[in-house]
Amino acid sequence: MTAIDEARARLRERERTAPRLAGAADGGAGALAAGLAEAGVAFAAVGGTLETRWDDAVVDLAHCVRPLVEGDEPVLWEGGPYPGAWIESTATINAELLDRFAPAVTRATHLLLARHQREDGLLPYKVTADGPAFSQIQMVTPLARCVWHHYLLTGRSDLAYLRTMYDAMARHDAWLAAHRDTRGTGAVEAFGTFDTGHDGSPRFWFLPERPLHSDAARFDPLVPRLPLIAPDLTANVACQRDYLARIADELASPTGEQTRTGDGVAGSDGAVPHDGAAWRAAAHRSRAALAEHCWHAGDGTWYDRAAGGDLVRIESDVLLRVLACEIGDDALFTAALERYLMHTRKFLAHYGLTSLALDDPRFEANAARNSWGGPVNFLTLVRAPHAFEQHGHVAELALIAGPVLTALAEADRFPQCLDPWSGEAAYGERYSPGILWFLDAVERTFGILPRPDGAVWFSGLTPTRLDGAARATAVAYARDIDGARFELAGDDEQVVVWRDGAQLASFPRGARLETDRAGEPLAVVGLAAGTVRGTVTTPSGSWPVELEPNARLEITPAGPQPDPAPTPRFIPPHH
Repeated sequence: MTAIDEARARLRERERTAPRLAGAADGGAGALAAGLAEAGVAFAAVGGTLETRWDDAVVDLAHCVRPLVEGDEPVLWEGGPYPGAWIESTATINAELLDRFAPAVTRATHLLLARHQREDGLLPYKVTADGPAFSQIQMVTPLARCVWHHYLLTGRSDLAYLRTMYDAMARHDAWLAAHRDTRGTGAVEAFGTFDTGHDGSPRFWFLPERPLHSDAARFDPLVPRLPLIAPDLTANVACQRDYLARIADELASPTGEQTRTGDGVAGSDGAVPHDGAAWRAAAHRSRAALAEHCWHAGDGTWYDRAAGGDLVRIESDVLLRVLACEIGDDALFTAALERYLMHTRKFLAHYGLTSLALDDPRFEANAARNSWGGPVNFLTLVRAPHAFEQHGHVAELALIAGPVLTALAEADRFPQCLDPWSGEAAYGERYSPGILWFLDAVERTFGILPRPDGAVWFSGLTPTRLDGAARATAVAYARDIDGARFELAGDDEQVVVWRDGAQLASFPRGARLETDRAGEPLAVVGLAAGTVRGTVTTPSGSWPVELEPNARLEITPAGPQPDPAPTPRFIPPHH
């Protein structure tokens, strides 16, 4: 029996493991178990601890899915020391990752925010068992993008959900335009630390934690530098408006017209109900304000602009937050990789991306507390794929993920923070961003990942060359998509894919196969940090390939052909 055969046999033995583990938890874990059962997700590893840690992740995730109040629908909780759902993370990027495992829980978590929206349009920054809270805005990942992706992933049919969320987000946009642009710049302002969730960051030294008297519409005029024109908040709104435009177009279509009930968006910034063009124009104004007020051309990054007009030149994860909001072109992103994200004097620690530049004298490596002053935060890591993959830099993202997978394979919990030097699990446990990063990284690196755009990724960077407990001889992954059963198994040399038990394709380790949802091969991509050589076999034939990092070859009847777009230049770690 080959290593691939052994991994696949073990996968068959574990096909019902995930729903069983999730269903054993208390609270609302049945919703997670049902989602896992419907997705048919299973994972097996021969050797190492990844399989055990995957099971641990499922169990811990089940503890993060429960009703906030008895009798309500189960929703996703942030986990760790945070008993509730936050708009910054739980209901946005965390729920977007959960969508592939339990879409009903993602839907309920989104609608929780809309249900608790204040009469004046402000969405709660969190909802707990005590109810909604409104003392700050605390936005990072654009909610509208997560809503749009959920709508696409679940069949593009739940127009009532889309309508409800659109109305809520449009009203929230109007509230922000009315209350968070006091300087009339077209940007979005921060009134305190918690507006961006940057606890412990030098970015907010000598500034208050919350807006004045916990009123999200007020700042303290006696505090120097307030209000800050915040690049991450401004980028959030720019991206939010781009996706509100897509949703408006969908709702204005003949099918969407049937669900129109609300009164849409206020006209304070030029956007009108169901007018995608108006939202796109508003997004353009937000991006222009971001460039005018926050961009520093010499440093090649964005900074806060203080009330006195000076830029607050602190290099922090604000850069990645802005990039993850789809700001900037390919050239700008490549420059950011070279200068910051792949630079070990800036944000690239061996165990992930730090929250403050490593060469800043204020950098704090202590990960034993809730800190955005240095440690690697899993919220940074779950946000990163949106930035890297937007520009085709999948090999750099996979390279960063490797040591983090090793760290979690050897950890005793899923924390909020990692020590950037040792990879030691530090602050927090049963923290849903850490749990979901692990489950996502398995799918994104050596598993099966369905995409909102209709593609399916079969990734073959098998963990056979990771360090320590993460190393496996072979791995296998399974998932049901549109009634078909897909399996992937790989060892140190090759990866094989099956559909309903029949072999569909094979390709060399270090590559990724892209298909449509029916399994029709579309392309192969270089996922490894070096050149991948081997044979790609599909129902159309077998061909030798040579894939540089990030390279994409389209699969045609005549064989793999170079993608018309230029290959993104791979940026190795800089020192």
